Amino acid sequence: MLVTLLKLGRLSSLHPTMSAAINKPVETEIRRLLTDTLKPSHLDVINESHKHNVPKEAEMHFKVVVVSDQFEGKKLIERHRMVNTALHQLLEEKIHALSIEAKTPAQWQESSAVQPTPPCEGGFGK
Repeated sequence: MLVTLLKLGRLSSLHPTMSAAINKPVETEIRRLLTDTLKPSHLDVINESHKHNVPKEAEMHFKVVVVSDQFEGKKLIERHRMVNTALHQLLEEKIHALSIEAKTPAQWQESSAVQPTPPCEGGFGK
């Protein structure tokens, strides 16, 4: 059925979650892995690939904003390691760049502002 819907261009008739999983498989997998591993109270997965010289529908450059109780008492580097560990297979195979904001619920309540990712230098600092 799924292949038939793809061939007929009828993805819109699918459940939104299923459609997202097909159209954005890497983003969907990032969400699943971080949700399963870190049980976040807030999670944003932002595909920033469009800011880089990659194909239009690419899923290679991401920013994640993760708010989790599991970050309590952890240094920032430890939080980043927790995210990287959860995503290790994707980082090896599919993700080229990952920007991480890892906050405790108290930090998120204090400031939910998400810092912009620095602009792409185009490789080799150009």
